[in-house]
Parts: sequence; structure tokens; C-alpha cells
Amino acid sequence: MKERSSDIIAGKLIQSIIGGHIKFHEPLPSERELATRFQVGRPTIREALQRLERDGWITGRKGMPAVVNDYWKQGNLMTIVNILEHQEEVPDEFIHYMLELRISLTPTYFRDALHHQRLKVLSLFVPLEELQDDARSYADFDWQLQKNVAKLSPNPVYLLILNSFNDFCGRMAEKYFSDPDHRMATRDYYNKLLDFILKGDMEKAEYLIKEMMGTSLRLWKQKMNGGDGG
Repeated sequence: MKERSSDIIAGKLIQSIIGGHIKFHEPLPSERELATRFQVGRPTIREALQRLERDGWITGRKGMPAVVNDYWKQGNLMTIVNILEHQEEVPDEFIHYMLELRISLTPTYFRDALHHQRLKVLSLFVPLEELQDDARSYADFDWQLQKNVAKLSPNPVYLLILNSFNDFCGRMAEKYFSDPDHRMATRDYYNKLLDFILKGDMEKAEYLIKEMMGTSLRLWKQKMNGGDGG
């Protein structure tokens, strides 16, 4: 499907904001100037600006050019998705941020899913027997496990959040699991978690999940610091 002109223009403006070519709190050029720059009609520009405002990049002002937001403080979930869509390589800092987010989210939707659908959660570990020791296999298994567990939680918002990061989290996970030590630690975690679930010890399972999310962040920090745990 051919990408719409307004989406292409919105993407170019996002890249300019991310790249610092358009600063926070600065006004964008007028619709007329943007129409001339991109050689399109003003309705197309207006549509692109509406998308940017919806996704948290700008704040519109009646009769005046829109102002660029500080997207870290004024953005929304779609702002993050946009940032990642316009990055060829997964930024290391975003992996750090996402691992921090998992510390809060993952134990909660796992706990809810185990409380309501323990046997179905157990069934998600069946492919573990055939898991190959490579980054892509681990990334695929882990991401599908996270999404399927979130799907079993009675709160549908968890899955919506994960779905928003579909492409990014796959790339992030592959980068994380490129380290053999990370795969080894994760395999040990899977086995321990499965054992707790089989025994019905939900309290220990929840504690282990939270502990592992913290371990993942610590391992990633070590990797970024060249192996230094500090």
C-alpha cells in the first residue's frame, strides 16, 4: 500500500524534531511555508499536523503556527512508537527504558494470568523444549510468551501496550539475547518459573518474575558498561 503524502511529511517532521533540527517549544513553519517546502497542498499539511498533534509532537494554536512539544514530558504512547519507527537501529537507551518498564508491568500481568488461567499459562512453555540457543529463537519465544500471558490477563490494556511495541520489542529482544550469558540466565529463569507454576506456588513465581526483570536490567547495564557492574 502506497504511503500517504501526509504520513510521509509527518515522518519527516518527526525526524527533524528527534534530530534536534526543530527545537522544543519552537514554532513550526506556517502551513503555507510547509506546503511550499513539501510541494503539496495545505490540506495535506493540515492532515500531517493533525497527526503530529494527536501523537503528542506538537500543540496547535488557532491562527498561529503549532509549537513543538518536549515529547518526553508532553508526549503519549504513540510518541514512543513514532520515535522507534524512525530509528533504523534500536537505541541502547530505549532498551534500558523498556527493561525498566518491564519491572513494573510484567509481574502484574503474569500474576493476573496465573490467578485466572494457570493451566493455559503452563501450556505456553511447551515450545521451551525445542528452543534453539540463538538470539532470534530466544527473542521470538520470549516476546510471544509475554504477549500470550498478557492476553490471558483479564486486563486488556496490558496486551494493547505490548502490541504498540511489536516491531521494536522484537528487535530489542534480539539485541538483548545476542549475549550468550543473557540467554543462559533467561533459560534458568524459565525453568525455575515453570517449576513454581507446576507446584502452584504463585507467590514465589511472582517474586521470581520481578527479580528476573531486575536481573535483565542489571545484565544490560553491565553490557553497556563493558562488563562493569557499576
